[in-house]
Amino acid sequence: GAYGGALFVFIYIAFLLAVGVPILVMEFSVGRASRRNLGAALHTLEPKGTWWHRFGGISLVGSYLLMMFYTTVAGWMLAYCWSMIRGNLSGLTPQEVGVFFQGLTSDASASVFWMAVTVAFCFTVCGMGLRRGVERVVKFMMLGLFGLMIALVVRAVTLPGGEAGIAFYLMPDPEKLKGDLWPALTAAMGQAFFTLGLGVGSMTIFGSYIGKSRSLTGEALYIVFLDTLVALMAGLIIFPSCFAFGVNPDAGPGLVFVTLPNIFNSMPLGRFWGSLFFTFMAFAALSTVIAVFENIVSYCMDVWGWGRKQASLLNGFTMFLFSLPCTLGFNLLSGFQPFGEGSSILDLEDFLLSNNILPFGALLFLFFCCHRRGWGWDNFLHETDQGQGLRFPHRLRPYLQYVLPGVLILLFVQGYVDKFIK
Repeated sequence: GAYGGALFVFIYIAFLLAVGVPILVMEFSVGRASRRNLGAALHTLEPKGTWWHRFGGISLVGSYLLMMFYTTVAGWMLAYCWSMIRGNLSGLTPQEVGVFFQGLTSDASASVFWMAVTVAFCFTVCGMGLRRGVERVVKFMMLGLFGLMIALVVRAVTLPGGEAGIAFYLMPDPEKLKGDLWPALTAAMGQAFFTLGLGVGSMTIFGSYIGKSRSLTGEALYIVFLDTLVALMAGLIIFPSCFAFGVNPDAGPGLVFVTLPNIFNSMPLGRFWGSLFFTFMAFAALSTVIAVFENIVSYCMDVWGWGRKQASLLNGFTMFLFSLPCTLGFNLLSGFQPFGEGSSILDLEDFLLSNNILPFGALLFLFFCCHRRGWGWDNFLHETDQGQGLRFPHRLRPYLQYVLPGVLILLFVQGYVDKFIK
């Protein structure tokens, strides 16, 4: 919404294909070859006499930084799920829904409670193990969410006034872009990394669970396709609703919490459908938290030799403490505005992750997999192409070795220029 609507969508998709797919394949390849978390994988695969293992800590630091603000957002999802079931949002006007969301974020005790529930639940699932916990919890809920999103797309695009939102979302218009193109490019790059969980080793640990029967390029493309399909569907729900209910399309994280309840209030049995949607949506958010928590737990197991339950318990307590600044940044600590009026601690943590750690992590995988002083191109291709499915394009090596690192470094520098100089 803040970067020109459809223009940003096309830039984002371009980054997914040009940057996201290759890095995702590399993360999977490093994980499957080593059968370890990134912290231990670099140590296992690095050539003798090199120092790649020193960068393994980026997995733990990046995962913590991501969860320091994502647990707050996931907590908001749980709060909305509970409020929908109780009927607290039924019959409210669009303005009253906005006031309800502001009331939730400004209530320190409620925000901390729901964040704590998120942390406790997700580390409990990780403590149960991958198949008994992670896979069993998320599989059914994701299918249910997907089906419900299809119904919501149909409802949103048929709302009176929604056609303007469809045009904003799908018809590129450079005049809608506020400022120059560089901020949109850096934001699109960060979003491409963020949506696929790239750069901090989150996908490396799941690559370690993939068998040798399927090629990793085909698996990566399948994941990117499904992820992008759901993302585009979410946009087809959000933006027509914004224009139909008079909500600013660049309102930030509040979009999902303000526009969606308005859709349900305009539908028959809205309370039922709203409760169902936010239940599924809460589990979608929790599945992301569980995935990153699994990365944290596996790091402690692989690198430090902790047991799964010990790692889950200790990291659960630490994560709760580290998540407090973001949660309180909308109430008790709202006076701290690191990027000027209207910014929050969440914006600072997001900037540190999306504009710094994620591109650095992407560069790490590029150099490790493409250069002979790292794991090496031949080893990467051998691992990636094992099994049935698409083969990785061998001719991409010059692009991945020289062009893409330059693009990432340029956008990294430009991100700082846009943030602090302009």
